Amino acid sequence: MQHDTVATQPIAGQKPGTSGLRKKTRVFMEPHFLENYVQSIIDGIGGVSGKNLVVGGDGRYFNDRAIQVILRMLAANGAAGAIVGQGGVLSTPAASHLIRKRGTAGGFILSASHNPGGIDADFGLKFNGANGGPASEAVNAKIVEATTKISAYHITTADDVDLNTIGQTALGEMSVEIVDPVTDYAALMDSLFDFDKIRALFASGFRMRFDAMHAVTGPYATAILEDTLGAAKGTVINGTPSPDFGGGHPDPNPVWAKTLMDEMYGDNAPDFGAASDGDGDRNMVVGPHQYVTPSDSLAVLAAHAHRAPAYAKGLAGVARSMPTSGAVDRVAAAQGIESYETPTGWKFFGNLLDAGRVTLCGEESAGTGSDHVREKDGLWAVLLWLNILAQSGQSVAQIMEALWRDYGRCYYTRYDFEDIETAKAEAVMDGLRAQLSNLPGREVAGLTVNFADEFAYDDPVDGARTEAQGIRIGFEGGARAVFRLSGTGTVGATIRVYLERLETAPDALSLSPQDALAPVVSAALTLSDLHNLTGRDAPNVIT
Repeated sequence: MQHDTVATQPIAGQKPGTSGLRKKTRVFMEPHFLENYVQSIIDGIGGVSGKNLVVGGDGRYFNDRAIQVILRMLAANGAAGAIVGQGGVLSTPAASHLIRKRGTAGGFILSASHNPGGIDADFGLKFNGANGGPASEAVNAKIVEATTKISAYHITTADDVDLNTIGQTALGEMSVEIVDPVTDYAALMDSLFDFDKIRALFASGFRMRFDAMHAVTGPYATAILEDTLGAAKGTVINGTPSPDFGGGHPDPNPVWAKTLMDEMYGDNAPDFGAASDGDGDRNMVVGPHQYVTPSDSLAVLAAHAHRAPAYAKGLAGVARSMPTSGAVDRVAAAQGIESYETPTGWKFFGNLLDAGRVTLCGEESAGTGSDHVREKDGLWAVLLWLNILAQSGQSVAQIMEALWRDYGRCYYTRYDFEDIETAKAEAVMDGLRAQLSNLPGREVAGLTVNFADEFAYDDPVDGARTEAQGIRIGFEGGARAVFRLSGTGTVGATIRVYLERLETAPDALSLSPQDALAPVVSAALTLSDLHNLTGRDAPNVIT
């Protein structure tokens, strides 16, 4: 067994964002690129000598080869042990749980989340800390700094580790433990929810369809929903993970989960539908002929969480990302608990969760979670929905009608303008910034601007300030438009425009979202001049 030190130099494009580093797969496969980034993570976290770490990913193309590199580098850098999901597979929430349960120093999670997979698609890698959550701002800054200074990386020359056989082996002086990726996570879910109630729901004839989108959640959903809870065989579709996600886009929204949506909006629709994404941390919920927006889903979970055993005593507080609608804030106010508005990125929720200030948190991009892990958790959200339906005896439609009646309806949509030339995308944002001070009081498309700012966040736990998190424009009456440049793609830039309008009058709770939001859409596009500056006549995706 030989440990080699390989001379290298910084490689452009290795600066991680809030979700780690995402690039085209072929970029990660270039000589020294992966190794440089892994060594930068190791250096940025203060080394791994004598430490145990979790390693796993979403099973996309290059996942298994990258894990072999990571293991050899951990061994060469003196790690004591690595805990690896069988086949190199771990959903992101399962990895977070395993880090916490086993008390490791953190973990390497290989995923590009909801992005497509394959040799010509996307790949990603991020480091999660000892709390199970994404690296903090401070740690991430050290990793970024390490990418600019790296001069060598350390790697062991060795045969590949057998990732498919459960048990313990050795890589030099480092132990490698291969574990079943589902077992610990399934046990955690059993401890949180009333599985007997959910079993009785399925036994009563309740029908469900879960679209795993050829991604990592398939084995988890099959084991829990079908094998443990008694859902009919075939409840889980597209349940076998694929390196290219069946050639699809593993993003759980009405556009990419069209097969599920067609069934849920067709004749003889199941009682409940759900989907999850590439690495298992996002979710979509849909009832018969009724799509539930992620923002509304978060509000429902907050309003009804007490129906599940783990949350029977109530919530400490709730948190949402800034672009997420204010629906959950209204639920929190009614319950007399705190609500927090944070930048996008689960690490901001992690601080609040670790401090015990919140129990439940979520993002409009289909991510919800609680204090059981430090990541968003798609299957957890689906199981909480099932617990609510089983305990309440209500349908999805009844649950939603009650939410809107009791708290008002936050009509909501998101426009994604993808793969825009970076300069053009920045011109849109710069143009909005230049107007901010002059917008209050201005009338646009029949709406009067109430406030306009660029969101900044002062963390109530550690005092850290995070700036430039998106431009917010609020209108009288509770409507809002938010503009953000997204960091989740690998080509060009994506402008996300979030559009929201609150209605509380009973006769306004059944409008079509298109009609309710039309004035907000018009005002947002007029103020941003987005069509002219980008040359785009319409968004690529509307959710």
